[in-house]
Amino acid sequence: METRSVINHTSNINHLSDTEKRWFAVYTRFRCEKFVAEQLRKKQIEVYLPLISKTRRYARKIKHTELPLINCYIFVHINKSDYVPVLDTEYVLKFLKQGKDLISVSDAEIDILKRVTGMVDAIEPISADAYNLGDEVEVTSGQLIGLKGKIISRAGKKNFVIELENIGFQLRINIAMSLLKPVQLHKIA
Repeated sequence: METRSVINHTSNINHLSDTEKRWFAVYTRFRCEKFVAEQLRKKQIEVYLPLISKTRRYARKIKHTELPLINCYIFVHINKSDYVPVLDTEYVLKFLKQGKDLISVSDAEIDILKRVTGMVDAIEPISADAYNLGDEVEVTSGQLIGLKGKIISRAGKKNFVIELENIGFQLRINIAMSLLKPVQLHKIA
């Protein structure tokens, strides 16, 4: 009786494409994220570095700084031809991989990072007329990001009062229209 071993050669999952640009996470040296981002921009490579603003108060001064949301990581929007130039950049250590596979970051995840850091320009503006009383909406930016509620009234041309139900209590807040997105748009007949 002859036994054969079958070796399963699965192809590597490599999201790096020859033509289509995708987002990838790049691991950098500690506290070099801004420097690496600037060097990559000089190479005409699209970079996203999520930054958050911090204010520190000292005895004699107040200092405003922008710090990376995720230490040692930046995101690059590249295709296969940009891979080596990214790796050749000073203080770039490696691409984030899963095993030996280079995995891309989805556009939706990059949009979430942009919302968390307050860069809401990626969100399509919606007319105030698209909202009606009782509509379910979701907060897209700020500290209440991700919370859902219902519009209960208007407060001017660009603001709404919404009621948020979370953790067993109701909270009514006055919020700008630009910070909301509808959970479900009305169907116009």
